[in-house]
Amino acid sequence: MGEQVADKFLKDSAVKSFDQRHREIINANIDKYNLAFERSKSKFFDLENSKKKANLIKWKTIENLERYLLDFESNFTKRGGQVIWANDAEEARQEISKIMERHQAQSVVKSKSMATEEIELNHFLAKQNIEIFENDFDMPLDPSAEQLAMKTGELLREKYTTVDIGISGANFIIADTGSIAITENDGNARLTTSFPKVHIALAGIEKIIPSLNDLDLFWPLLASHGTGQNLTAYNTILSGPRQEHDTDGPEEMYVILLDNGRTNVLEKNDQRQALYCICCETSLNVCPTYQNIAGQTYDTTYQTLINSLVPPNLNNVSELKHPAYASPLCGKGFEACAVGIDFLRLALLNRRDSVQQGLIPKAEKRAWKVFTYAVQRRGLIDFFSGKAKNFILQNFFKKTWGKHSKLPKLADKSFAKQWKEQNRE
Repeated sequence: MGEQVADKFLKDSAVKSFDQRHREIINANIDKYNLAFERSKSKFFDLENSKKKANLIKWKTIENLERYLLDFESNFTKRGGQVIWANDAEEARQEISKIMERHQAQSVVKSKSMATEEIELNHFLAKQNIEIFENDFDMPLDPSAEQLAMKTGELLREKYTTVDIGISGANFIIADTGSIAITENDGNARLTTSFPKVHIALAGIEKIIPSLNDLDLFWPLLASHGTGQNLTAYNTILSGPRQEHDTDGPEEMYVILLDNGRTNVLEKNDQRQALYCICCETSLNVCPTYQNIAGQTYDTTYQTLINSLVPPNLNNVSELKHPAYASPLCGKGFEACAVGIDFLRLALLNRRDSVQQGLIPKAEKRAWKVFTYAVQRRGLIDFFSGKAKNFILQNFFKKTWGKHSKLPKLADKSFAKQWKEQNRE
């Protein structure tokens, strides 16, 4: 399975990398982001200090994850909310199905949520003949598409008042108030959580933060690093179902806390920092590989370069080891990350795990054994002339190097040979 995913990635990336229109769109969008990000980060008195503080808060939270999650559950249930713990994607889907059966729901409205994509909720509901309404449009590429998206959005808004259940994600889970925080730019999540009688929020357990006061730090970091804004347009805090004094909101509210492999990452001391991620995706915008490929090429829910670890290892390493090998290890992700995740180290550790688990193809293993044997024996390397080495490269490695890349030409004499000749004189 892992080799199939990697092969597909290589084929798709080879096409995308040299698609001129695709590259123009990526470059234009990244240029706009860079300008916006430069403006937004200037609003911070000391951005690096803010990132260090965010890193420290996430470290404290992840190191005490069970305690904060239980605090959230206690405070949320006090206001009439219900917390459901889901070990994996299937359990999360079944819990949502039970809620829908209990309320005899035939339709749902969904706001944009990577967690629901992670568990493939749309596919699951469609098989049960549940009507799904969404308004998760990507950025239109031309004016006509933009007008169509706006018209579809207007028609969809009428559905919010009639559907049975609203489903959303959560950007943050707040322990001390028993709340969830949702950040968006279109307002659809707010409609999703206000009109339907039942609201289901699905969130990974790593989304927890200790205090409501921490949003003062995390909201601006998420906005500036995610879209280059000072603050995202709509920021909503929800603390349970409708109370007596409330004018809107659901009659029942559920929060499903999703594990789905996250505790596997929690067990790894050297990779635990992957759980700090707030999904701002700034690492993508600065990554040279992503700037050339981007999009659905990664074939994963979370399109980050090392998405096998950030967000956490949601699938087997065998299925998602290829993004870590695509990483140029330039360190730009670490410099740009809003919460100071060491992307370079995580990519290297992901590669290490792939080797230790025997996930490297046999042909690649043999090639590295031959290379290791050769480089440890200078006499063997110097035995062949530069002409012979270039012949070997051109005839045996040209395909591996790629049809768009030119193989380097080796010197007629090795450095060691030239050094000896110069020192004799």
